[in-house]
Amino acid sequence: MPKSGLKASGVQPFTLLDFPGKIACIFFLPGCNFRCGYCHNPEFVLPEQLAKTADSWIPEDALLSFLRQRRGLLEGVVISGGEPTIPPHLKAFIREIRRMGFRIKLDTNGSQPDILSTMLKEELLDYVAMDVKTSLQRYPELVGPCVKPEAILESVRLIRDNAPDYEFRTTLIPEMHDMPEWQGILDLIRGARRYTIQAFRPAVTLDPKFTAYTPPDRAYVARAAKVFQNEVKELIILN
Repeated sequence: MPKSGLKASGVQPFTLLDFPGKIACIFFLPGCNFRCGYCHNPEFVLPEQLAKTADSWIPEDALLSFLRQRRGLLEGVVISGGEPTIPPHLKAFIREIRRMGFRIKLDTNGSQPDILSTMLKEELLDYVAMDVKTSLQRYPELVGPCVKPEAILESVRLIRDNAPDYEFRTTLIPEMHDMPEWQGILDLIRGARRYTIQAFRPAVTLDPKFTAYTPPDRAYVARAAKVFQNEVKELIILN
């Protein structure tokens, strides 16, 4: 079939951690509609950073060739970003990957439920991981004014009702998350199949002020875990 022009801004050729139960690789697609200050991959998000690397992006035919050479070695492909539902022709690209026998995991911020809905209806996804950033009330503060809370709600519903397997996940930032935010997140994901909480680590961040924020200690993570531990089917804690 004709190539779509989709490109990846980066590839991780091997992972045992990012696709539960699968030996996989990760394709990072460029661009994001959120501006999370704590994001560790500003080079995949900010237009001025993307422009500096655009000449080195990996075209679709090279990505497919990479996968052909790894049939029998890899089981799955993680499509991540940025926000991977933004680039056009994503569905066509995933269809090509599935024809080669690979399973697909999508990492998403949940901002585009219409695209997510069509991919789930067409059974293009085997696993969906959605970031739940904070309570709906504080979303604009954390990710920027482009967020539509109703879109986040709809994506959560779609994933819970239609994804073959899934998880929701939150990066815990002590300066941004406390009991009201934990309770707001719980209101969104209560009863979910799987919920992962991971500790924020200061490093290179999209907003430099986050490099001075405090990484959560064990007591803080334990308090957060206690809120969720009996409210989801599986709670995963990454420190």
